[in-house]
Amino acid sequence: MKRFQTGAILIISLLFAGCQSSPQTQEPMEHGIYVSDFGTMPDGKAVSLYTIQSPSGMKMTVTNYGATIVSLTAPDRDGVQEDVVLGFDTLDEYIAGSPYFGAIVGRYGNRIAGGSFELNGETYSLAKNDGENHLHGGIKGFDKVYWEASPFSMGSEHGLILTYTSPDGDEGYPGSLQAKVTYMVTADNRVMVSYQAVTDKETPVNLTQHSYFNLAGPDSDTILDHELTIPADHFTPIDSGFIPTGEILSVEGTPFDFRTPTAIGARIDSPDEQLKNGLGYDHNFVLSDMSDGLKLAAKVYDRSSGRILEITTNEPGVQFYSGNFLDGTLTGKGGHVAGYRSGFCLETQHFPDSPNQPTFPSTILEPGGLYATQTVFAFSTDAQ
Repeated sequence: MKRFQTGAILIISLLFAGCQSSPQTQEPMEHGIYVSDFGTMPDGKAVSLYTIQSPSGMKMTVTNYGATIVSLTAPDRDGVQEDVVLGFDTLDEYIAGSPYFGAIVGRYGNRIAGGSFELNGETYSLAKNDGENHLHGGIKGFDKVYWEASPFSMGSEHGLILTYTSPDGDEGYPGSLQAKVTYMVTADNRVMVSYQAVTDKETPVNLTQHSYFNLAGPDSDTILDHELTIPADHFTPIDSGFIPTGEILSVEGTPFDFRTPTAIGARIDSPDEQLKNGLGYDHNFVLSDMSDGLKLAAKVYDRSSGRILEITTNEPGVQFYSGNFLDGTLTGKGGHVAGYRSGFCLETQHFPDSPNQPTFPSTILEPGGLYATQTVFAFSTDAQ
């Protein structure tokens, strides 16, 4: 089944139209993009850090190791810019062991049960890196590889195109997959993330962005007071191994009902079987708007800073993860400890384990087809 032959292709085509590569420089610009060294991978590849700044003052840094967002500033209600994503100061720390801080995960974001799936009568065995299951692309997924990077400009707005070719058999997947991810920072405080991929054999594809957010800024040690809205009438329940049961259940009357703004911590410790299985929230929400265009996937409000994050996407689902595995053993940027539930993820996606769940939307990309999706992270404040 071909997928994503939708309006997203037009959006991305317009995004690339008229783009011109920006000159790379070691000197920061007032508004623009510049590059600096970030370290060297074990295989000797030199890794760079790209800083993109918008006319509004928002600044994002991205490394081509894992196509990772390292930092992202957003203004509070008083206009003060602060970093709102978790991450590390050095490449070595990412290589030593990152819980996917800010990375692009793939080929398949989320879990595939038993580390295997069947396609066209053939069983494919994948790397098992989450107990008996396959998680976020395997032992060396897209978060741990070198991406080629090309800066570009569209007037006063700037971005970065990152490309990676995953070879046939990579982590057990069939087909050579050519992937492209585009980051763009706009003048109105939006981060646009566009994904494209083509393949020479049928293969599952499910790319997503895995930033951990804390809208209160780097000094905050909790996200439990953030107010979350997810316009989803249903979610996909999981077993104790975090694998979907195949059911699609109503959120009505459960701790998973975020259709109206609710503090993340309001019900997270409720005696609910699904919260027990997920050790908190680590679940896929089925967006109620199933149209092809961009639609709201989530909205988050931090009352202390006034920051608001709205996420729109053309994906059918979003994985809400409440940072349950952060345990204080990782020290991030500026010496800030990544404590328990100090960051949340909202990963726009197709559903977990879709290759083994025939009732879920298909994630199979065919030769000649185009995987094309987009997610936008838009920041504002309650003072606007």
